Amino acid sequence: MDKKPRITVSSLDLERLEDLLDSPRADAFPGKAALQAELARAEIVEPGKVPPNVVTMNSTVRFVTDSPEQEFQLTLVYPKDADNSGGKISVLAPVGSALLGLAVGDEIEWPRPGGGMTRVRIVDVVFQPERAGELHR
Repeated sequence: MDKKPRITVSSLDLERLEDLLDSPRADAFPGKAALQAELARAEIVEPGKVPPNVVTMNSTVRFVTDSPEQEFQLTLVYPKDADNSGGKISVLAPVGSALLGLAVGDEIEWPRPGGGMTRVRIVDVVFQPERAGELHR
């Protein structure tokens, strides 16, 4: 898969992610450059205009990976909100930055921690703040 799918990011998420990437603590995360590249190619829309099937910050998403083949349901969060519960993934984690902005059915190849590539496919956006009317979270 050579071509990456289109991604959509809300203007509010973009503003907060740019602030995060400009902070000194972001330099400690290996996923910083990948997230910057994703944001650079994103279509930016107002929060109320985000399609309901798109993964935004604080969305809960079901996705599958192909190497190894596994299905996950995780909430995409800012690093400060990540914990060891297993239910959240930081946007600065490799798969976290891959999820941002994808829509149901989209696939993307993404580097795995430790090397190699994996394909990520969005199965469902179980919860999306914008769809729930939470436009200023």
